[in-house]
Amino acid sequence: MKLIVGLGNPGKEYANTRHNVGFRVVDLLGRRWNIEMLSEKFHAWFGSGNAGGERVVMLKPTTFMNRSGQAVMAAGKFYQLELADLLVVCDDVALEPGRLRIRKQGSAGGHNGLADIIQRLGNDAWCRLRIGIGDAPGAVRSSHVLGRFEADEVEMMDRAVCRAADAVETWLREGADAAMNRFNVDPAE
Repeated sequence: MKLIVGLGNPGKEYANTRHNVGFRVVDLLGRRWNIEMLSEKFHAWFGSGNAGGERVVMLKPTTFMNRSGQAVMAAGKFYQLELADLLVVCDDVALEPGRLRIRKQGSAGGHNGLADIIQRLGNDAWCRLRIGIGDAPGAVRSSHVLGRFEADEVEMMDRAVCRAADAVETWLREGADAAMNRFNVDPAE
């Protein structure tokens, strides 16, 4: 069984913000795999089903970004999850908009949602897929990440969300190394 967690903030006021690209990827995967995420379980919107012969559980934490680890820990304990079977999808201000980066472990890199997951699990040895949203030098970072994409960014970010969903499917079918080799490149290449 695999656990796929998209990070974001609950509520209509946060829909389509930069910080919610993780939610968007999980929503797209749910549509692709016919998995509805209408139940609340583990402090998250929850859905489970099969994807490519693999049992998957998907979560969108309802705890707000800074407490995302609460949902991951609750689901991980319930399913007795191995950390190698966890993939977290989130935004990243350090990456240029639309760029993807998959890692099998690592620091939070300043991302409060990842930091909370690391702290609660007591370990950073699990996969994360970061989607670049860029930074806004001189702007208040919270305003940037909680803001919506500019008109000229929308199409590019729609493509990035689709590529990120493809990366998750590659991770499921072929493993983290294959996903890293295929998706940790400039999208223009």
